[in-house]
Amino acid sequence: MTRESLSLRDWDEIVARLGGAAALDEGARQTKAFLRPRRINCAADLLRLVLAYCLSEGGLRSTVFWAATAGLADISSVALLQRLRRSGDWLALLVGQALAAAVPAAGRGRVIRVIDATNVPKAGAASARLNQVWRVHACFSLPAERFDFFELTDQHGGETIDRIPVVAGEIHLADRAYLQPDRIAAVIEAGADVVVRAAWSNARWLDENGEPLDLIGEFRKARDWGLIDRPIRIARKNGKSIALRLVAAKLPPHAAEAARRRARQTAKRRGFTVRAETLEAADWVILVTSLPLESFPALDVLALYRLRWRIELAFKRLKSLIGLKGPPGADERSARSYVLAHLLIILLLEPLKSEFEDSPRWAELQAA
Repeated sequence: MTRESLSLRDWDEIVARLGGAAALDEGARQTKAFLRPRRINCAADLLRLVLAYCLSEGGLRSTVFWAATAGLADISSVALLQRLRRSGDWLALLVGQALAAAVPAAGRGRVIRVIDATNVPKAGAASARLNQVWRVHACFSLPAERFDFFELTDQHGGETIDRIPVVAGEIHLADRAYLQPDRIAAVIEAGADVVVRAAWSNARWLDENGEPLDLIGEFRKARDWGLIDRPIRIARKNGKSIALRLVAAKLPPHAAEAARRRARQTAKRRGFTVRAETLEAADWVILVTSLPLESFPALDVLALYRLRWRIELAFKRLKSLIGLKGPPGADERSARSYVLAHLLIILLLEPLKSEFEDSPRWAELQAA
């Protein structure tokens, strides 16, 4: 998406979806992003300027030239940068309001929420050398097919399954980075269920009686039929171990070989020899879940987890279609506004995604 595509849309409709011009003025004054008209007439015009800059690859000068020729505002590049730096809290407020409309309510059935995070590099050579990033923590809701949670942190903000507020009755899907027993327990205690991928070595595996479980031995016993579904417990740092189900399926030969190859490459990159058990476990997709067996047989749990790719596709939309990439400049105030502006744009566009799903670029994203 570009600044030009924004300018061609019905701006009045976008303003209406954000609550109207008066609501934008109130929010901008509340967060001190816009206190009085001065070269920019109203908060709605300021928002259009900010979004135009963030969607443009031409920078500040190009944006102020566009604004002047469009009759929107006549301001300098420095003035626009100052406005951008003061807009972070306002954009966070608008993102929060847009997300509030998407949060699933209890009683609508079993909502599936896919949890993950994506990184956006910070500007500057020093940031690249130190692996400094902006981390966008997100939740993608199904069947609504839209983001319903965002939180922006730096690289120190850990990926945790309980970062997202829980609604009782939901099912939370997450990859192996989220296998954190104490945090999984908090989600279950709040009334939700989980399906989380696991690595064989990143948990203390116990059988249903609390005795140590030889996971590799379980794989060997199930080698011929290729499916495991059994009760287990996972030890916690704090509190009693949590009762879950282990659901594991053997990968097809080509997928298993690819997984073993990745394990060897990771070990080589980190300077150690891959363990034989790691290569053996690479043949399997390993899941833990709190879902009951009587309602969710093993094949249903595996099918549920495959829905996790939906958030990967949504992140591709955010970065490829909306254009989120590393924000320009090293100032954290303007960088925060830049990232938040892109999050707001995708929230505005998601209800309209059926209008662009037939585009060639959308087809490329789906095929990726």
